[in-house]
Amino acid sequence: MTERCQDEAMPKRSSKPKKPPTKDPNALAAFIVAQATSEDPLEAAEPTTEEAAHAAAVALGRLGGLKGGKARAAALSKKKRSDIAKKAAKARWTGR
Repeated sequence: MTERCQDEAMPKRSSKPKKPPTKDPNALAAFIVAQATSEDPLEAAEPTTEEAAHAAAVALGRLGGLKGGKARAAALSKKKRSDIAKKAAKARWTGR
């Protein structure tokens, strides 16, 4: 019975106010403005359509980039790959 009384009187951790960021002055300013306007400063804003399109383009570019080297190597002949490697080594050692 004493445990029940203690549980009811005990405040939950979530009732503590959130601590402001300490290292970045811009983040601290954003935190203060959010507190003053009663907004949740840690809540992420929804991305705009432009940002969503950019993220999609980045994802597609990464997909192609992951496939590109292997596909190019498979398409080149052994002699052509050797020529490219020799040219690269020469550029590295001659100082470009």
